[in-house]
Amino acid sequence: MKNFLHNKYRILIFIFCFFLVFSIIFLKKIEPTLENKQFEHFTDSIFTSELSSNTLNLHYTLAHPEKFGIKDYKISLGSMNEKAHSNSFSKLKSNQKRLKNFHYQKLSKENQLTYDILSLEFSTQLSGENFFWLQEPLSPHLGISSQLPILLAEYTFRTGNDIKDYFSLLSCLPDYYNELAEFESQKAKRGLFMSDASLERLLAQCQTMLSSDYLASAFKDKINSLQNADTLTKKQADSYLSLHEKLIHTCVIPSYQSLSEKLSALKGSEKNDRGLAGFPDGTAYYHYLIQSQVGDFRSTNEIEERLFTQLALDYRQMQTLLSQNPSLAQNLSVFSLSATPEEMLSYLNKAMQTDFPDLDSPKYEVKYVPTSMEEFSSPAFYLTPPADTLSPNTIYINQSSQVNPAELFTTLAHEGYPGHLYQTNYFLSTNPSPLRTFLHCDGYDEGWGTYAQLYSYNFTEFKDVDEKTQAQLRQLYRDNDLLSLSLSSLSDLYVNYKNYDENALADYLKTYGIDKSATKQLYQYVIENPVTYLSYSIGYYELNKLEKEMAASLGKSFKISDFHEAVLNVGSCNFAILSQEIEKETEILSKVP
Repeated sequence: MKNFLHNKYRILIFIFCFFLVFSIIFLKKIEPTLENKQFEHFTDSIFTSELSSNTLNLHYTLAHPEKFGIKDYKISLGSMNEKAHSNSFSKLKSNQKRLKNFHYQKLSKENQLTYDILSLEFSTQLSGENFFWLQEPLSPHLGISSQLPILLAEYTFRTGNDIKDYFSLLSCLPDYYNELAEFESQKAKRGLFMSDASLERLLAQCQTMLSSDYLASAFKDKINSLQNADTLTKKQADSYLSLHEKLIHTCVIPSYQSLSEKLSALKGSEKNDRGLAGFPDGTAYYHYLIQSQVGDFRSTNEIEERLFTQLALDYRQMQTLLSQNPSLAQNLSVFSLSATPEEMLSYLNKAMQTDFPDLDSPKYEVKYVPTSMEEFSSPAFYLTPPADTLSPNTIYINQSSQVNPAELFTTLAHEGYPGHLYQTNYFLSTNPSPLRTFLHCDGYDEGWGTYAQLYSYNFTEFKDVDEKTQAQLRQLYRDNDLLSLSLSSLSDLYVNYKNYDENALADYLKTYGIDKSATKQLYQYVIENPVTYLSYSIGYYELNKLEKEMAASLGKSFKISDFHEAVLNVGSCNFAILSQEIEKETEILSKVP
């Protein structure tokens, strides 16, 4: 009996131990799964929250928001007031705290990357909490009043709700522009209002919108297309056209008129006619913009040194090329590919196949900036498609900015293949998390566009020249583009960080043959759009550096297509993280036999 009881307890102990071990093994397997699910729930909640707060962002990011749980949302163009600013930073702090609660090592590689991006994004954004009044939403070129007409004109009508949302957005314009005018009024009281020169350009831009029928024409075209496709009856189409005309005259035009009047009343409020450096905390804000928009966390002095080094290198290379072959200057105009934009894009798509990863060619449309809006529009731009449909893809060309076939060719490479169009659709094809489709770093995006633009010279052909001269012409074009970009970026830094006035900038630029008229335009642009040029230049230089580092590490096994694939797979992020990820990929490739 005693032995029996003893054995019984032994059996029970064995069973207990077995289940304990089994439970531990089971929990070890399930814990990472649960951690990843919770993390993805967290990132999805950020995604839906951010999109729900701005209808334009929502529409351009998702074609079918209901499939992502976004059904009832307030129609909004966003907010520009202290309360919204405070709420935004409270949310940032809360999300940062929640992020730190996740166990990094239990996350998948993809989620670890998102974690890294979010961690740096949160800390960077929070460092800008005290710069609210230094923001400028109304730049003549890249500001809200300039960008909004394009975004509204390109608003896609997939369902009847899209049309209703569009009408609601037009109805929001008066209140939204009143809020922007009040923001500018408060800036003026604090001595932070824009210069009179910038104000005059902004007022001219508003007047352009008032005299344009762009919105009306774009809306009519879309409604007619729906009617022709039997999606709308004639009665419905006529009703929509009538309502749209009414909203143009009761909401859109009065909004721009009111904004113009209220801003005009602030003329003479300027306390600073220079760049950000002329404002209190302006240089600190400038450095914040470099971190938050460009994605570069080096000191401003280090960035200046990088830009100047590149400038000197490109200048020397151009001088050397021209001394070796003086005839190059006469051959710059013999670019052989004279074709339509669509033909150029088709050519680029075929030419890049060997050097870039495969991608099913997305559908796209080339459009032209209306003549009335050319003065205040970018030379070209690409409108990204919703992440859940991958269409429409639209490339806009400002014909007033395209002076020759070579410039158009490289512009289309920047915006199309292998630039933004290709870059965007490739990343979306990797099935990223919803949040990653929304998070963007200008330095990465514009850096890739510039990289693509300069890479496209490999595909150019010149008439009646030998192979050596052809290579020299390609390099001369490339060096010239980089020289111009470095000069523009240094001008940006000197004006906004070192407080150069227009005369000081002119003295600097005349050593490179830049006349006063061009200087005046550049001076005004960098005041109104600080760090914009840096996104292009620093972005490109960082990508070029990473390419050289991978090539040096892999030696003869290096393939340019591997580098391109690695960069594109990571997707848009700051350069500290991109560098980290490219290093990991290089290590993997080094072990491939």
